Amino acid sequence: MNRRNVLGLPLAFATAGLPLPVRAQAAFPDRPMRMLIGFAAGGPTDIVGRRFADRLGAVLGQPVVVENRSGASGAIASVEAARARPDGYTLMLATSSSHAIYASLAVRPGFDPVTDYAPLALIGVVPMVIGAHPTFAADLPEVLGRIRAASGGIAIATSGNGGIAHFAAELLLRQAGGLRANLVHYRGGGPAVQDAIAGHVPAVVETFATTLEHHRAGRLRILAAFTEQRSAAAPEVPTAIEQGVPGMLANTYNALLAPAGTPAPVVARLAEASAEAAAEPEFQAFLRSVSVEPVPGSTPARTADFIRSERAKWEPIIRATGLRIE
Repeated sequence: MNRRNVLGLPLAFATAGLPLPVRAQAAFPDRPMRMLIGFAAGGPTDIVGRRFADRLGAVLGQPVVVENRSGASGAIASVEAARARPDGYTLMLATSSSHAIYASLAVRPGFDPVTDYAPLALIGVVPMVIGAHPTFAADLPEVLGRIRAASGGIAIATSGNGGIAHFAAELLLRQAGGLRANLVHYRGGGPAVQDAIAGHVPAVVETFATTLEHHRAGRLRILAAFTEQRSAAAPEVPTAIEQGVPGMLANTYNALLAPAGTPAPVVARLAEASAEAAAEPEFQAFLRSVSVEPVPGSTPARTADFIRSERAKWEPIIRATGLRIE
């Protein structure tokens, strides 16, 4: 075949066997991202989320814009994140309220806390504690002794019916030998703590973050942390375990998730960037300043295991109360 014949062939035949041009793939991310937070602006989760979003955006080279979708213990944000396009540009900050409590409490939560998401990183955990008015008790054994003697007559405040503080209090009573108390559910941790400070209720179960300032000022005495080890923020506070209540571990957490189906390379990039952002010393110091314990060495696999284990821990406690959300 001569040169003229080759040049005279239709283009489709003349180019057969040659590699097709490949469209260049833009590096991820190439535009701003959003992070959904299921709680109101200015709350503890929002404060941590916004600081982390700033750090993550700096690492990735694109802004990470926080969008608050408050309501239903974080379920509104959870549903929106689960249904978002799985391209890595929509993230959410999950907590125990949404992914451990609400997902087990609701008859139709609208999302599955495990299968509907691609876990990226566990940023920090917020320990739960029990505090009391300074005149009520000196330590946890004294509180438990008073509860045992009163046969349900001692009031313990929580931040709300069906919340993490509610079920942490239920777990404490269960682990202490099946005790009964009068759980008084408030509309938020602030009012619950204030009534304990005022002496209207003798004890309160809340987060370290909500109670620590009052403990340091002497207005409220934190009697026990529901952790394995004492907190660096308040090393004088013993754990419930070391005071004779085995298995008394309760916390809320902040975990970064993407929608299920997000491409593996994008998940890997987000996980790598999240680990770098979370390990920044200034950010870790900030977390500790608001009583959040950083989680070093977090990976997608460890985050997934943690979320599964937290849900499994709280499910039997929730069922035992008989409480359900229709």
